[in-house]
Amino acid sequence: MEMDRAKIPISLDPILLRAARKTYQTYSQLHSKLPKIPLGVVINRYNYRGHLIFRKKPILLPGESFIPLNQLEEQFY
Repeated sequence: MEMDRAKIPISLDPILLRAARKTYQTYSQLHSKLPKIPLGVVINRYNYRGHLIFRKKPILLPGESFIPLNQLEEQFY
């Protein structure tokens, strides 16, 4: 029986999560009328810069972490 990996909670570094949330919030505020919803945010673990990902299966560089949108939204509620 194969487990659905999307439902397994992943423990993330709170600093990375905060940086990803800030990146996502900025995008949401500036582009609230755009219909395109990102799949998540990629955060650089060294300088905490982030960018939104709109494609499935993002390609990460060494030192980057992907935080899916569902984990970002869980933090808001």
